[in-house]
Amino acid sequence: MGCLPRKRGSFACFAFIFTEKRGFFRRIFISLHSEMKHDKLMQPLNLPPFESNIRTMDGMVKIMDILRRKFVALTPEEWVRQHFVHFMVEHKGYSPTLMANEVAVTLNGMSRRCDTVVYQQEGLRPLMIVEYKAPHVEITQKVFDQICRYNMVLEVDFLVVSNGLRHYCCQVDAKNGSYAFLEDIPDYDTLKSLSGR
Repeated sequence: MGCLPRKRGSFACFAFIFTEKRGFFRRIFISLHSEMKHDKLMQPLNLPPFESNIRTMDGMVKIMDILRRKFVALTPEEWVRQHFVHFMVEHKGYSPTLMANEVAVTLNGMSRRCDTVVYQQEGLRPLMIVEYKAPHVEITQKVFDQICRYNMVLEVDFLVVSNGLRHYCCQVDAKNGSYAFLEDIPDYDTLKSLSGR
């Protein structure tokens, strides 16, 4: 049996070097490929670090989603989502019980998914939609148009867009058909007090 050193003192062991030569090469390729993908996906972001729970399962790198309570595929966008959710919970006072990831909405007869929705405790009314993009994706008008379409269904007071490096938050004034950008992501208590309903 042989072992390959990996990061953080762990090892990827291979036991089939003599008995299953073709399987051995496949296993090593999967292990090394997963490690390379893992490093590429974990780009430093403009968000506080958090204690991530990352595993390789069935040859795929996955991260624990604390809102969905399961491991999900670690993509660049998911890396941003998990950072942002932890930022909101640990630094801004948002309760995980009042947040949901991948919220289904029906828009013009088509099913879509909001990345994260924050709810008000009283009546579980949606307060905020958060849309994530991978760090290499520019935040453009097209991204804001996308989140505004979701808001035609949910009618929230706050919209947030983040690619992990840049974050934008705006407060929507539905009565006057306008919006105003905020300087920072509000904490949960401020969000409730700013909400017009």
